[in-house]
Amino acid sequence: MIILITGVSSGFGLAMARQLSAGGHTVYGTVRRDVEPVPGVHYLRADVCDTASVQAAVAAVLSAEGRIDVLINNAGMGIGGPVEFAPEADVQLQMDTNFMGQVRFTQAVLPAMRKQGSGKILCFSSIGGVMGLPFQGFYSASKFAIEGFCEAMQIEVRKHGIQVILIEPGDFSTGFTSARIKQVSEEAAAAYPSLQRSVSSFEKDERTGLKPEFLACKIEKIIRKKHPKFRYVIATFIQKLSIPLKRILPARAFVRVLSLFYNV
Repeated sequence: MIILITGVSSGFGLAMARQLSAGGHTVYGTVRRDVEPVPGVHYLRADVCDTASVQAAVAAVLSAEGRIDVLINNAGMGIGGPVEFAPEADVQLQMDTNFMGQVRFTQAVLPAMRKQGSGKILCFSSIGGVMGLPFQGFYSASKFAIEGFCEAMQIEVRKHGIQVILIEPGDFSTGFTSARIKQVSEEAAAAYPSLQRSVSSFEKDERTGLKPEFLACKIEKIIRKKHPKFRYVIATFIQKLSIPLKRILPARAFVRVLSLFYNV
């Protein structure tokens, strides 16, 4: 299969590029900077926030291969801290990267997939796209947007033979944690006394979380399926359990559970 992955310089993207290339697929991956190359991976310079570079990357793959079988919308970033203290520029960057970045790549590949009458589009959401995570409100907002985007798109494109798949990871040990933009100033901490405790807690969970290679193996199995499910939660048992709990528990009770879990 011809696979295009966004954001392969580290984390999930790097692990998937290695796994899928080793599995015999033709893998193209986007990066914004020079990286240590993975054997068999074709690198493209692209920024998900730059429409022209997105369109150029997709055009390069189509020119070389004539088709794209799988798009994996992986590139993303996170901001953390109370919603009250998030600078507007950071919020815009969060939404532009996580949501609009996926929109740009999806819109760029859809014409070719419609023409070939097939294709899989994997969009990375998160557990935080199913429930609002305290002190990660705008990150959750960007992932909630992806959920709605994919739910609508799957209906629109299915008669063209295109499958849309939502990936909802839990906590994983990647560079995402250290790269997070955080607003944990003295003013923010004074206004929200649980801020530092909560951030330390969920960042510890991330750093001791599952390895990205675990997710990469799951992704390879998913893209090989003839009829994959629409939604895959890739997480620990406890985190998987939180999703049906949200459906079952009264809203107030679930907020209490989430508050306890995140030390708020």
